[in-house]
Amino acid sequence: MDTPHIEAPRQMPPQAPGMGRRPGRLWSLEVVGAKDLNPRMRRVTLTGGDLDELTYKPGQDLVLQMPLPDGTTGRRHYTIRHFDPAAKLLDIDFVLHGDSPSGNWALAARPGDRIEAMGPRGRVVLNPEADWHLFTGDETCIPGILGMVEILPSYAHAWAFVEIADATDKQPVESKARLNFEWIERKGAPAGPSELMLNRVKAFTPPPGRGHAYLIGETSNVRAQRHDLMARGLAKEQIAAEGYWRPGRLGGHDHIEERPA
Repeated sequence: MDTPHIEAPRQMPPQAPGMGRRPGRLWSLEVVGAKDLNPRMRRVTLTGGDLDELTYKPGQDLVLQMPLPDGTTGRRHYTIRHFDPAAKLLDIDFVLHGDSPSGNWALAARPGDRIEAMGPRGRVVLNPEADWHLFTGDETCIPGILGMVEILPSYAHAWAFVEIADATDKQPVESKARLNFEWIERKGAPAGPSELMLNRVKAFTPPPGRGHAYLIGETSNVRAQRHDLMARGLAKEQIAAEGYWRPGRLGGHDHIEERPA
């Protein structure tokens, strides 16, 4: 999951508990390649000798032990975009958003570079029993949303709304499902708290049946969307919501439930 917030010099010990939940296994990964998907997204491909033992659900992430300028490391959550267990290869996509340790690391990544990660983790994953699906997020959420819609079966009905800076952020979308996918451009407005996605969600009319919403992105935007859907009848069990980032936050994610006091 690509998190455009301030990088924090926090150490991640191998057995750190991490956000009150078991962080999963420690993986030692090696870069085998990197390429730009568009001007603001770069893909790094990694391998590991035991990577064929990794099990995950699309939408989950790894917590990378990212090198920081002061010589320490910080915990950074990045969604697994693709995984090939037979080839022991996985792709992680990085949003490039100015001078940041994560973006700089991705830009400089060369075959042979190494990084440690823990996971997989994350609770924003597909509910296979849902009658319909709604996905929302900004450009930091593209890897997670595309990873989930790509595995939807042909009988599934889904909507996906993704906020981006402009048309250059668009990526190919593949899905067997009946998918209504919309790119929503900010048209010069900065990323961050806004009503852009909230207004689109308010205009969405949930179809019949018991659906499931997957709301990810900037924390205050996710919280507002969750509140709107619950006010219109969705139960909290029908909503998976996680704040990938918020202005000024020093690393980590926000699991959205009730507003903190």
